[in-house]
Amino acid sequence: MLQFIKNWTLPLAMLAGVIGYFCFTWFDILQPIKPFVKVLIAWLTPLLIFAQLLLTFCKVEVKELSPRRWTYILLLIQSVSCLLVAGVLLFFPFDEWGQMALEGAMVCLICPTATAAAVITGKLGGSAASLTTYTLASNLLAAILVPLVFPLVEPSDIPFGLSFLKILGKVFPLLLFPFFLAVLLRRYAPPVHHFLIGLKDMAFYLWAVALTIVMGQTMKSIFEGNVSVGEKCIIASLALLICCLQFWGGKVIGGKYNDRISGGQALGQKNTVLAIWMAMTYLNPITAIAPGSYVVWQNTINSWQLWKKRKKETKSE
Repeated sequence: MLQFIKNWTLPLAMLAGVIGYFCFTWFDILQPIKPFVKVLIAWLTPLLIFAQLLLTFCKVEVKELSPRRWTYILLLIQSVSCLLVAGVLLFFPFDEWGQMALEGAMVCLICPTATAAAVITGKLGGSAASLTTYTLASNLLAAILVPLVFPLVEPSDIPFGLSFLKILGKVFPLLLFPFFLAVLLRRYAPPVHHFLIGLKDMAFYLWAVALTIVMGQTMKSIFEGNVSVGEKCIIASLALLICCLQFWGGKVIGGKYNDRISGGQALGQKNTVLAIWMAMTYLNPITAIAPGSYVVWQNTINSWQLWKKRKKETKSE
């Protein structure tokens, strides 16, 4: 039973999130604790993001962070694709639904690599070290671009400068402080650092907890959002297209430098917990349908890849 849970952690986490949403929707007995759960999720989500990044960065020394050529190419794709969508939103008029669909696509493109991507990459036989390097670089890129782009594309009464500083004050520490804390722990608190390193695959299981939460939030956006079923399906399909293109593009570029698995996971596997949090905090909440759908698509791909790898290992044995 335990082995089954380990093998199917991602689908089970998604299922738990769906079940959790419908339980709070259907059963009146749970309504009194709903406000408490909402506050808990708002507090727990950034904490989980921080913890996952800290555990990931603790495993790599600064001197080991050596970007590959594909690292720079994928960072360029991440930034240019986001800026292109933002430019379209800025210079061409769209109705409210079109605005939300493109904002959702933009979030899926700018979102940095998932903290558990290094774990998945290692399980698939890729280079966890090069993936961790890209994770840090993509977080730095997102910490710079998100405060610059989000206030421009989302209409607000708050001046751009104040919006920029507000978002920067929350996103920048959340994405980069874990790295600085990991460096300080390695230098000044080795016992704590060794303890965190010893928590094998903990980032992966924290990601599973976070995945449960974001699946519940995705269900809320889908069923309670003020858009039609057809529009929701189009947004979800757009997220599927972006997901497939990013996995494919990452594999093609990584493959040219003998790092196909790492390249695919680097560009395709996104920190969707962060993406949904950013969408619901700084953009129209309906925008969260896109990264919420991306959760399903990328974890379906990851689950299939892990199943295929296990099947191949079983055959070889």
